[in-house]
Parts: sequence; C-alpha cells; structure tokens
Amino acid sequence: MGIWQNFKKKLVEQELRDMSFEELLLRANLGADYITSDKAMQISAVAMGVNLLASTVSMIPIKLYTEDKEHRVVEVDDARANLLNDDTGDIYTGFELKSAMIRDYILNGEFNIYINKIKNEIKSLHYVHSSRVSINYGIDSIFKKYDIFVDGKKYRDFDFIRALRNSDDGYRGKGIVDENNQILSVAYNTLLYENKQAKTGGTKKGFLQSDTRLEEPALTQLKEDWQKMYGGTNSTGTIILNNGVKFQEATETSQEMQLNERKLTNANEISKILNIPINLLEGKYSDDAYLNTIKIAVSPLLEVISRSLNKYLLLEKEKDTYFFAFDDKELLKGDTLKRYQAYNLALKAGFMQIDEVRYQENLPNIGFEYIKLGLDSVLYNPKTKEIYTPNTDKTSDLKSTSNIKKGSDKKGENKNIDFKQ
Repeated sequence: MGIWQNFKKKLVEQELRDMSFEELLLRANLGADYITSDKAMQISAVAMGVNLLASTVSMIPIKLYTEDKEHRVVEVDDARANLLNDDTGDIYTGFELKSAMIRDYILNGEFNIYINKIKNEIKSLHYVHSSRVSINYGIDSIFKKYDIFVDGKKYRDFDFIRALRNSDDGYRGKGIVDENNQILSVAYNTLLYENKQAKTGGTKKGFLQSDTRLEEPALTQLKEDWQKMYGGTNSTGTIILNNGVKFQEATETSQEMQLNERKLTNANEISKILNIPINLLEGKYSDDAYLNTIKIAVSPLLEVISRSLNKYLLLEKEKDTYFFAFDDKELLKGDTLKRYQAYNLALKAGFMQIDEVRYQENLPNIGFEYIKLGLDSVLYNPKTKEIYTPNTDKTSDLKSTSNIKKGSDKKGENKNIDFKQ
C-alpha cells in the first residue's frame, strides 16, 4: 500500500512540474470556475468548431512523396501511409487517429502518438491522450532533452510523434483551454444559467415575506412546496401560500435580459479563437466561408502534422528526398477554377511554362519547352533559342538571324531563305 501511495505522490509531483507557474496560478485563482477540455466541449460553438476542424483534417489522406530524376513529385507506395490513413495497428482507425490528434492539439495544446517499431520497421501507431503523458526534462535551456512517461513507464522523445501548440519551452504546448479559459468560462456559465432557466420553466425569481414568524409544520410544508415549484423540469409551477405570506418578485437583471446577446458575443469570441468564420458556427454555410476556413484554420493544421511526420517517421537518409503531405486536392476542389485562372494568366504573361504548371499540380512533364511571346502566334524555346510561328509554319534562330527555316508547300520539305532586316 505504501509503494502505491508513493507512486501516486510522484505522479502528482510530476504533473505539477509539467505545469507552468502561470497555469498553476490560474487554476489556484479560478478554483472551481476553471474550465476543463470536457466542459469546453459542452459549449456548442466550441464543439462545432473543433469537430469541424477535426473531421475536415481526418478525411484528407496523407501520402508519402519523393522527387524523381526529372524533378517530378511522385507518390510512394509505403506501409507508413497505410498506418496513417487506414489500419493503425491499434484500436483506432486512421480517421479516428487524426481526429483525436486535432482535438487534443486544439484543446490541450499537443498530440502524442507512440511509434511501435522493430528496428527501422514501424509496426503500429498508438494515440495517447495528453493527460496521460508526463514530461521529465533537464535544466539546460539550450540543448533540450527530455523523457516521456506514460502510465509510469519511461520512453525517449523519438518514440513519439509529437506536435506542440504555442509552446514556450519546447516540452508542453498550450491549447485554447489554457489560453482562453476566461472566455470559455463566461460561455460555459452562460450555458449553465440557460440550463437553470430551462429547468425552472422560466418561473420568475423572488422571495417570500411573512408578517409573522412561521413555525413547524408550516415552515417545512412551505419549503417542500417551494422546492416543487423551482425544483426542475418536474416542478408543479404552483404554490399555495399561508395567510400572511407574500411573494415578492425579484427585479430582472441586465444579464438576464441580455442572454441572447451574450450568447452571440460568446460565439463571436470563440470563432476568433478557432479562426473559423462566425457564419459557419451559426450553421450558415457558403463557399467563401468554407474556403476561408480551409486557408486560415485547416491548412496550418495540415502543415503542423506533415512536419511532425517528416521529423519522426522518416529515416535520416530519407529526409532529403522524401516527405509526407496531405493530398488536399479534393478539399480545395471549389478553389480549382481560381487556381486554373491564375495559371492561365501566368502562361499568357510568359513567366510560367506548361510543364511548370503541371509540376505545381503534381503531374508528369510533357516536354513542352516553348514560351508564348504573342497572342498564341509566336512560341519561343529558351533552350534552343528558336522562335516558331505556327500560323506561318516558320522557325527562326535568335543566334543567327541570317537563316529562316520555312515550311514548304510539300509535306516534310523545308527551304532556306535569306532574312533581310
């Protein structure tokens, strides 16, 4: 029994050590009003925003890419991608794994995934909630080293895929629960107040006045009737007052009268925290709001995960030529037209070539090495310095303007003519 108590004491000490001074001070001051991640997820705007980001990221496949000799980005068939997208080797599916990562990262400031491997072969990936992870770090602020403890067992830092949100020390991150606890507390207390109003059925608040002192059993009966009236959803809504007892209605406060305005204000503040347009949290969907969410909220999350995967899942010899990335083409399908219009402008202006555009879209080169110099009338090859005019079937060489190869009337024959300036 003594060994178990000592072990629990060490875990508590370790947890306190993991918290920053500011976090300890905040929790001490707020006490019971401190909002946990579970309470935060009871706020509809928080739950909707976090789940929106988590589900959006989770449905995007992660792929392993490399560049071939022709500098084309090609997908690599690798077991690690299957672990991330489909079967993790754990009870989580790939979708559930990514969803848990995002929720933990946003709410608690980090995600941790244990890498189960034999030598260099990764067998499975195991998500561990941040609340189960303790960090034991050294005193060197420059050359940082740390060990990870899960359920009392020690692991090295490279045994986990980790990412930290707004970290001050490189060991633990800060989620919205710690950074924005006061705002979340206001929203949560508003929810509790609304719930209390619903339980009482909107019965007006007030107090009782009696001309004489109430004695038993009248006092006990009054308390029971009062509890029935204000006791919740099963309240009777009716109370019979004895002679001499009067009900005095309490004045409605400004907070009570402005409940709806407060709820809208809370939703606006939460939308700013999550970088999600308020109309999405209000259930008003539009293409512009969706694309803005992808750009300012989802894309940074994709980058965070990709960089963590590249750091922890790639071998040292692979890091120069291989990389993990999300295949977000389907996600940005609504923005495809705008992207293609931008490519069209770049091609017309001449500062991009066809193969450069195809490279940006992860498509193979077609060997088209001409640059348009006119309105679809002149093509220039920067490698051979040749100019070709399709309309007249003429080819001129910038190196020597004395000769022009002109297509003859007969198929397959060319004539040399003199070029006069």
